[in-house]
Amino acid sequence: MEILMIVVFLIGYSSIAMEHPLKVNKAASALLLCAILWTIYVLNAEPILLASSEFIEHFNLSSLGDAVASLPDLHEKVIKYVTEVQIIEGLGDVASTLFFLMGAMTIVELIDAHRGFSIITDRITTQDKKKLLWMLSFITFFMSAVLDNLTTTIVMVMLLRKLVADKSERWRFACLIVIAANAGGAFSPIGDVTTIMLWVKGNITTAGVIPNLFIPSLFAMIIPLMIETITIKGDVVAPKGTSSSNNTADIITDKERKTIFILGIGALVFVPIFKTITHLPPFIGVLFGLGVLWVYTELLYHNKKQVPENAKARISVVLKKVDFTTILFFLGILMAVNALQCAGILAELASFLDRTVGNPYLIDIIIGVLSSIVDNVPLVAGCMGMYDVAATGMLATDGVFWMFLAYCAGVGGSILIIGSAAGVVVMGLEKVDFGWYLKNISLLAFIGYISGAGVFILQEEVLRPLFGL
Repeated sequence: MEILMIVVFLIGYSSIAMEHPLKVNKAASALLLCAILWTIYVLNAEPILLASSEFIEHFNLSSLGDAVASLPDLHEKVIKYVTEVQIIEGLGDVASTLFFLMGAMTIVELIDAHRGFSIITDRITTQDKKKLLWMLSFITFFMSAVLDNLTTTIVMVMLLRKLVADKSERWRFACLIVIAANAGGAFSPIGDVTTIMLWVKGNITTAGVIPNLFIPSLFAMIIPLMIETITIKGDVVAPKGTSSSNNTADIITDKERKTIFILGIGALVFVPIFKTITHLPPFIGVLFGLGVLWVYTELLYHNKKQVPENAKARISVVLKKVDFTTILFFLGILMAVNALQCAGILAELASFLDRTVGNPYLIDIIIGVLSSIVDNVPLVAGCMGMYDVAATGMLATDGVFWMFLAYCAGVGGSILIIGSAAGVVVMGLEKVDFGWYLKNISLLAFIGYISGAGVFILQEEVLRPLFGL
């Protein structure tokens, strides 16, 4: 059974990685993969669960040998345990991440629908290429830590279209933005879906991830920027006729736009504070913030009775713009990985890595490089299933392994354009070629990735012991 599940997972994984050549949305492949793996597992779970102490304890059974001999309904108990315990527990963990993502994505879409991000973007006026590149990269770096790297990349690419007319120059700027977005998302608990997963599960905390990963992430962005700055000079030429507006932006005042922007960003920033104070899951905090925004916008539009209803960007309308295909992809792939975990395959893989690689830093670095080839979500989910959070040591909450995994999985995705959501967005919006990125950007991204990794290792192995931190 284990071999069959691994083969099915590799086929499904390949389908996800080759989404564009196959012309099949990766969400469809992930959902099929999830259903097939759980079907294989439930039909063959009996020998695995008979070796599980949790299964025996759940039904208050005695030793395994006596239990097998005295249970005529063993198969029914296996089915019940898989469907009522393992699937429900796995779905609960996955749902916490998905509801957080849905709430955060809705808040960001609401801000964007009211052109709230123009509060930042309209203040960029320089045309000097070097200044513009550094300015955009730093804005992206810090914005992605709050909004997430995917959303920030979309906002910055839309801005680039207003600032840079030449396609090749815009491609280069956009690809450096990908590096900055992934680096910025790595040091924040809400900046990348992989850090969100680790944070929601309790592998890392806000107080741990920000101070430990900020400097390595900063190096991962700055080193490629410094190298790129050597080769560029002159001014950018803005395209003609780039002014645009939408109906919603025309019917609200600047004060109302700023209020929505402040409430939205405040709601996202408030989530880690809310979790620290209440110890409730992060999705409760983000749903609270969404509720506040929902009430505000409903009251706002209620007082604009003269405005046509189809021009009002109510949350009920904004929800239609949220990318639920991505949500379904996360549901499918995370539940598929959960099936591998329940089958014991991930535990065996962890043992194999420990025996063959051994060094936790090297394991994380390998995972980071792999995340540039395949999606980092299942990679991180797999690691979370392979290793349990320990009480002390590298695998403890905020332990070195989990911290470095957050960095590697987030930043390593920049090495190839298909390795991160930010890269895929640029590939789709600007039609950047895979080969062009590989030739012009991949080496820069890899140098930044290794530089940040080296800074993290130096920080943990030399500086902390030296200063007794």
